[in-house]
Amino acid sequence: MSSAILSKAFLKISVKDGFAEGANGKTSQNLQFRPRQMRSRRLDVRASAGSSFGTLFRVTTFGESHGGGVGCVIDGCPPRIPISEADLQVELDRRRPGQSRITTPRKETDTCKILSGLSEGQTTGTPISVLVPNTDQRGHDYSEMALAYRPSHADATYDFKYGVRSVQGGGRSSARETIGRVAAGAVAKKILQLKAGTEVLAYVSQVHKVTLPDGTVDHDTLTQDMIESNIVRCPDSVYAEKMIDAIDAVRVKGDSVGGVVTCIARNVPRGLGSPVFDKLEAELAKAVMSLPATKGFEIGSGFSGTLCTGSEHNDEFYMDEMGNVRTRTNRSGGIQGGISNGETIVMRVAFKPTSTITKKQMTVTRGREETELQARGRHDPCVVPRAVPMVEAMVALVLADQLMQQYAQCELFPLNSSLQTPLDVQHETPLEMAI
Repeated sequence: MSSAILSKAFLKISVKDGFAEGANGKTSQNLQFRPRQMRSRRLDVRASAGSSFGTLFRVTTFGESHGGGVGCVIDGCPPRIPISEADLQVELDRRRPGQSRITTPRKETDTCKILSGLSEGQTTGTPISVLVPNTDQRGHDYSEMALAYRPSHADATYDFKYGVRSVQGGGRSSARETIGRVAAGAVAKKILQLKAGTEVLAYVSQVHKVTLPDGTVDHDTLTQDMIESNIVRCPDSVYAEKMIDAIDAVRVKGDSVGGVVTCIARNVPRGLGSPVFDKLEAELAKAVMSLPATKGFEIGSGFSGTLCTGSEHNDEFYMDEMGNVRTRTNRSGGIQGGISNGETIVMRVAFKPTSTITKKQMTVTRGREETELQARGRHDPCVVPRAVPMVEAMVALVLADQLMQQYAQCELFPLNSSLQTPLDVQHETPLEMAI
């Protein structure tokens, strides 16, 4: 978006000893102004439209819930990384609707097609374009929403900002926009695994009032199979059943509940993130808080850390058997001073109850009249089970981008070997990149 500001002609005043000089050479106290024509200059003001994310590994998502399709363009991806549509489809299948009775019944296969950026099964270093068509659309379900705003949804604010909005499915505010993020996240995960051995895993740790107690899940041994063992994506089977019951209880009433997704990143190289404004936790917070329905973010001890004293909260350092500097505890959540310290990064993301419910609610029409609304459509009674791969994707996008920035800034020249460890050495498993 650009805006032009045209400079007006400025006036030239010829002054002598504090007086204006007239045409006959005589001075006068009456000032005379002679305009001098100046060439107009154009000032371009650029503003982001909010659909792109990242610096070196940059992702732009496109599409709407009830349009022809959704997807993404990934720019800055390194070349020669083995990737396929099947790799992306694994993650998209975890995100897609219609998985179980506790998710929206919309039937979409979310089958992806990679349109560019690949050659013979490996990335070429050029933009990767991914498209997922929309196939199960019911625009008539949104006829009421064309006239009235759904409470706590983006209907009203989109009108306030743009003066127009896509009524069907909420347009860009729909969770279908996250398909592009998850597809790009699959590529980012591959980069992290190949280059640094980094693994990103998320799981549901709370649904409404059912909370998984701290320490129930061992983050050192957690696997994706454990997370995917039930429909709510909680790795503890006992609490998973309680969470499912809580969702079922509101689902049959046409209501919804929220919850919390916990995400960890293991084997994260030391040194990712930058001081002050680009701290790693700040980048992670922006990434996950850009997801639909998010309302809170915590890193490490989070808000509970405020109840500790400094001596209770500080993570003391020690030397492990390999000669590495480690911390005995991890209340910092793997990040100190905005920079990763090599410990597991632990964060939690709070999601509100789904805004669109079938219970009758009071609202206002676009014509500014109060009315009653009973929304229709197909919506998740609780977003957190499907939010798990979305959170993983956003965290992976941040870490992949930060990994590339670390190479660009700090590994271009020889390191200080007494303090720094090359990223290649931090990753012990051999790389399996296509050659």
